[in-house]
Amino acid sequence: MLRANGLEAKSKLGQNFLIDLNLMDIVVRSAELTRDDAVLEVGTGTGGLTGRLVEFAGAVVSAEIDPGLHALSRRTVPGQGDRVRLLLADILRTKNELNKEVIEAWLEASRAAGASRLKLVANLPYAVAVPVMANLLVSGPVPALQVGMVQWEIAERLAAKPGEDAFGSLSVLAQSVAKVSIIRKIPPRAFFPAPKVDSAIVRLESDPQARATLEGRLARPEGPPAMERWRNFLRDLYCHRRKNLRGGLHSLPGQELGKPEIDARLAAAGIDGNRRAETLAIEDHVRLCELFG
Repeated sequence: MLRANGLEAKSKLGQNFLIDLNLMDIVVRSAELTRDDAVLEVGTGTGGLTGRLVEFAGAVVSAEIDPGLHALSRRTVPGQGDRVRLLLADILRTKNELNKEVIEAWLEASRAAGASRLKLVANLPYAVAVPVMANLLVSGPVPALQVGMVQWEIAERLAAKPGEDAFGSLSVLAQSVAKVSIIRKIPPRAFFPAPKVDSAIVRLESDPQARATLEGRLARPEGPPAMERWRNFLRDLYCHRRKNLRGGLHSLPGQELGKPEIDARLAAAGIDGNRRAETLAIEDHVRLCELFG
């Protein structure tokens, strides 16, 4: 199909097309789609997955940055109209901000179809997988479910537990507001062209109650919204991954507390300042953000 249309995969855009149809079906089944769902897909590609999403979802909005692939999908994806919208657009405005036009189109399609749930379902280009999934968790609109094909390293980071090598800021951010699971590890041969690394299907099921509790604990009268503050704190804390907590907290941007005062606050919270952040439970990270964020 690519050759017939004078196209080729662009590595700089993270274009690796899923060619295993059984795995494509697993992605769709994992999303548990009904006509009550409005789906956002990032990376329309040739439209193979898009067509399957159209079969089951109430609405589908798919964003593709490559003009050639966008034109191709316009010819291959059925049912285009208010319910199915193919956009030539970059999903990201900046690293920490999604493209508002894409998000507005997603919400409009949801309203037009009378869909009550938002979901992300996509074979995510490696270059944008983390920013897309994280920004939806932080800034929204928060999907009830995210099912994405991502690089195996990213899947490990999303699902890692405290003490594991892959555990870090992304693990804490995702698991604090969602149930994270790895559906399946995927070998390179399932894609064209084959990437040099394994991939995985990951599933993030949003937990509205956990999110509301977290936002209530971290809300402040001034400054950024609670979830943005949470993301920034985790990012800054893990910039100093090799330091113990005392050193890492002392190195936070704008931190004016001396190490004795930091130790006193940690002791009052029952947290040993000699430990490293990656050994702590999610709840301990929340308490640290309350105290130092």
